[in-house]
Amino acid sequence: MNFDLYLIQDTVQKYAEVIAQVSGVDVEVVDNKLYRVAGTGLYSGNINQDMSSEGYVYKHILKTGETKVIYNPGKDILCTNCPKYSNCQETIEISMPIKIHDEIIGIIGLVGSSKEQRDMILQNEKLYLEFINQIAYFIASKSLEQKEKENSKSIIAILNSVMDYMEQGVLVIGKGNIITKSNQSAKQQLGISNLKDKTAEIIYTGDELNNSSEYKIRIDNKEVLIMGELYPLGLRDNQYTSILIFKNVETIHSDLYELTATPKSIDTKTIIGSSGATLSLLSNIKKVASSNSTVLITGESGTGKEMVARAIWRESDRKHQKFIAVNCAAIPEQLLESELFGYVKGAFSGADPRGRIGKFELANHGIIFLDEIGDMPIYLQSKLLRILQERTIIRIGSNQLIPIDVRVIAATNKDLKNMIETKKFREDLYYRLNVIPLNIKPLRERREDIEELTECFIRRYSNLLNKPYSYIEKSTMELLKNHNWRGNVRELENTIEFMVNMMEVDGVLNDKTLPIDFFENNSYEVETSDSSSTIIPIRELELREIQKALNIFGDTTEGKRNAALSLGISLTTFYRRLEELQRR
Repeated sequence: MNFDLYLIQDTVQKYAEVIAQVSGVDVEVVDNKLYRVAGTGLYSGNINQDMSSEGYVYKHILKTGETKVIYNPGKDILCTNCPKYSNCQETIEISMPIKIHDEIIGIIGLVGSSKEQRDMILQNEKLYLEFINQIAYFIASKSLEQKEKENSKSIIAILNSVMDYMEQGVLVIGKGNIITKSNQSAKQQLGISNLKDKTAEIIYTGDELNNSSEYKIRIDNKEVLIMGELYPLGLRDNQYTSILIFKNVETIHSDLYELTATPKSIDTKTIIGSSGATLSLLSNIKKVASSNSTVLITGESGTGKEMVARAIWRESDRKHQKFIAVNCAAIPEQLLESELFGYVKGAFSGADPRGRIGKFELANHGIIFLDEIGDMPIYLQSKLLRILQERTIIRIGSNQLIPIDVRVIAATNKDLKNMIETKKFREDLYYRLNVIPLNIKPLRERREDIEELTECFIRRYSNLLNKPYSYIEKSTMELLKNHNWRGNVRELENTIEFMVNMMEVDGVLNDKTLPIDFFENNSYEVETSDSSSTIIPIRELELREIQKALNIFGDTTEGKRNAALSLGISLTTFYRRLEELQRR
């Protein structure tokens, strides 16, 4: 480590003068490069001079690190190369190293030039050596202190430079919890424009998650929840006792959301359809969007329940907040609770040792969408009910109540009322969720939407797959419009994606591009007698279905071919059965 005695030259000079007064001899102090830092008497006018050409004894001290007393200057072996050898006017010399640990940072030299001075030193040699040694210690201590100050200043300068470029908030805390320095990020995250000289009360909540400790910080009667670490600086400066590096919990939530969310630009304009059922649904979405009440969306699988939930979000006052979707059926039962509510470090065996923020906490001020709510375990249903009632959550392994402001939208394709009867769903939770019920009709009950949806999906996948599209044959569109669509919009979209993949270079979608199982999976409701005891002959049922197929596909040649395909019989068999029908 490089110690520079010139940085404390005034102090060294004072110590040299003290030694001179006590010993009655001239004193000089040189650094480890043999430059005179301080001097008294005959040396006082030659301070800052280079002594390397004549400091023979001092060079020896720098090599050995030992104190040297020259009793006969001019005759000692160390004086051999000195021009004053055998003709030296000095009567005694004492040279003592100034050390910090094992490093020599300078040398104190005492020079007597009279017999009286020599005798006085010899009479009290031990006392003089102890005294000089003490002064050497004082100089070394002062130099070390100066070095620490320099280091502190360097650290602080680096800290000040770095912290202004940090995304995390940084507070430098002094004695009495006074903020002495802050960066712009800290001001933004704490929502306080001027932090300097304010008192910060920093309270550890006891929770640790996401590899950070959680604190509450109070400034000017404002309390903010943060995640970070408080580090002691260990500097001998009351202005710099510790440093807090943190992120506002809301900022952490936003960062996690950006990493995990799958943003979709969905609003009422992106929900396609002109059927009465769809127009009514869109109207209801706009009516309920601005409310904070819970919504329960019901409908068959594939009808677009999450799309409706996102449309409510985008039409609401919370559109600039977070939308968190959780599929209750896709997460193992034993993990669902921790996924929803989060957990702290060491909460349970096998947990992430860093802890984790739960979906409810992550969705704070926004919307949480609980899909497949009917698959939520009954014991978690009671916890969800309590959250809806009390608007607070507790992380697993913690005892800290966290207030939340979250709008809940739930969805299911199950009959929750029937589940209530079989004790698989809590009745009180059902009514808490079903404040605003929205039902999405299956695609077969809103066939007017099929053509619009088909055109939309064709455009999407022809662009995505880079396949030029010309048109879809009318008969093929009729097949699509009259399909049963058990998988609803999802099945229709998958079918169109397949068809675009199968499309020839002419860009025409026709019956040949339909999936192989399109007709196999098609079914139509069979008219039945009001009496369950009435038996309908198979031949009668067969002829009825032929007539129904003709009604759907038309009486043209192409229509008859499509009708035969839909019934799973050859065209020849279809014509034979048709003749029988016409003879009736």
